[in-house]
Amino acid sequence: MPDRPDCREEILRMVFLGLALAVAAIVVAAAVVMDNTGDAQISAFGDTVPGVTAEWQVFLAGAVVAILFMAGTTIAAFGFNRSVRVRRELRELREEHEESIHTLELEKRQLQRELARFRQAAPPSVAEPGRSIPTSR
Repeated sequence: MPDRPDCREEILRMVFLGLALAVAAIVVAAAVVMDNTGDAQISAFGDTVPGVTAEWQVFLAGAVVAILFMAGTTIAAFGFNRSVRVRRELRELREEHEESIHTLELEKRQLQRELARFRQAAPPSVAEPGRSIPTSR
């Protein structure tokens, strides 16, 4: 699929759109940080977070939390996709294995029939596996 030209163009469009959104987010974040200079504090679980005394620091703390959240969801999505891919590959391998076993069983039956026909058509000394072939001296 990725080798098709229209698929490549779609991927390039998505990359460009992603980069454009990232640049826009950076510009908005910079504007928010520059405009918010008032006093503020963050409290988490009933305790005040040390080192956060201005509004822009609160915004940056929120941005860090958002980045960590996105990183976590991205890692989870990659793990889920990998799990699905591995399960699909295992299912395909299992099907191939079952198919090859079936093919081998068919070949075995065919060879057994050929051996039975050969034993019926051959003289007794050749057809019986336990009997030795007499040799002249």
